[in-house]
Amino acid sequence: MTTHKLTLSRLPKSLLLCIFYFASASGIAQAEKTNIVFILADDLGYGELGSYGQKKIRTPNLDRLAKEGIRFTQHYTGAPVCAPARCTLMTGQNLAHAQVRGNKDSGNGRIFPGQWPLTADVVTIAEVLKQAGYTTGAFGKWGLGPSNTSGSPIKQGFDRYFGYNCQRNAHSYYPPFLDSNEREVLINKYPIPGRDRKPEGEIKAEDYRAENYAPDLILDEAVKFLNKNKAKPFFLYLPFVEPHVSMQPPQAWLDQYPEEWDKENGVYRGQNGYLPHPRPRAAYASMISDLDEHVGTILEQLDKHGLTDKTLVVFTSDNGPTHGSRDPKFHVGGAACTFFDSAGGLNGFKGSCYEGGIRIPCIVKWPGKIQADSQTDTPSYFPDWFPTLCSVAGAELPKDQQLDGIDLTSVLKGGQAPPREELMIWEFHGYRGIVAIRDGKWKALRRNLLNKTPADWELYDLEKDQNETTDLAAVHPEIVARLEQEYLKTRIPESDFPIPLYDKLSTVDSQ
Repeated sequence: MTTHKLTLSRLPKSLLLCIFYFASASGIAQAEKTNIVFILADDLGYGELGSYGQKKIRTPNLDRLAKEGIRFTQHYTGAPVCAPARCTLMTGQNLAHAQVRGNKDSGNGRIFPGQWPLTADVVTIAEVLKQAGYTTGAFGKWGLGPSNTSGSPIKQGFDRYFGYNCQRNAHSYYPPFLDSNEREVLINKYPIPGRDRKPEGEIKAEDYRAENYAPDLILDEAVKFLNKNKAKPFFLYLPFVEPHVSMQPPQAWLDQYPEEWDKENGVYRGQNGYLPHPRPRAAYASMISDLDEHVGTILEQLDKHGLTDKTLVVFTSDNGPTHGSRDPKFHVGGAACTFFDSAGGLNGFKGSCYEGGIRIPCIVKWPGKIQADSQTDTPSYFPDWFPTLCSVAGAELPKDQQLDGIDLTSVLKGGQAPPREELMIWEFHGYRGIVAIRDGKWKALRRNLLNKTPADWELYDLEKDQNETTDLAAVHPEIVARLEQEYLKTRIPESDFPIPLYDKLSTVDSQ
């Protein structure tokens, strides 16, 4: 039997040209895809960066990012605490539709059980970008389902994951292990628990450190991913853990901040939770500066590989700065959020849907597309990133999943935002239950929805009163009623995160 080896030289010239064209087009398409780096800080407040008015904490890398990109002045998280915020970001759904509407453990019975898992049928932005030809990696705190569930990052579209799967494990920066894909990797033989109290005696920062500092290990793995995938389109998701308490920053940063800061309040002994620290104000600033340094490392790597001009970089935070607690001299974990004006003068902190709890810094750099040193006051929030990143990547939106955000691409380029079909909605099943709704300048808010007697609606005109000092609900009851009805029309009850008052009303409306 005679065999024939097919070679390019035997093919007709016209067919050769077609093959060359399609191969070249495919290569060009891959080369022209914009890389995406999405960096998410943990509990970083609106006023904690120099570019947002901070005077005491050093954030040179993020301030440079703002000089080279666009700064959002009215950007919001999707929720005022960790897990639901990350859910809205990953799925593009607001809290009237999202599967995770509060912090809740998975119930798998382990010491670090992981949080309530996303289901297999929900589509994440990582899955969509992966389908569009991107290599996907996540490094940091996940919080949307343990490894052995449908919510694992590896089962939700990420090719590589390294970090804290369970946000309880992330309460210490020197934990026993981190998660690598779907396996636990021991990193500290003698780990430091995330909580302790020392009512008496000397407190030493070194007593709360161990061999391996988790943020550095996470950064190292992120850099390895970037280096390995620099020649092809990638989505690098970096949900860094700082400055979430407990406070265990490197000594090198502590030494750079004034000892005078901590003479007024003195040492922190763990009375508001988490770990003691001898210099809590310096420690809190150090955590933010350490975060800034890690962002600088990623930016340096992009420069090193010639990727800066081919990459969209987004930096933001999962919610506002941590709130006060039992000892009024300190916030939770000893954080110095009053001393640093961490909320930037806004009302409220983490766990609330007042502006200080949900309005967050957001900086975006996209060379050649975004005007350097620009800013926008367009109201935007986490559900907007799903359609925006799909637009940037040339990816198709999922057909069977409701998306609640708008494409911000035009805003990034200096234009106007498209109209919203869905109002900006927060339905939070924590801190006794909160609903907030924003429509243009108006923001309605109702608290204590899980109590027997919920609070009355509040209404604020954010154009005139961004600090929410004047409640206008009694002056404009018709606006409150309209916003509540718009919310109820779109709301889907979630049995795992019930709001009994609105579950009942939503059921009546749907009949």
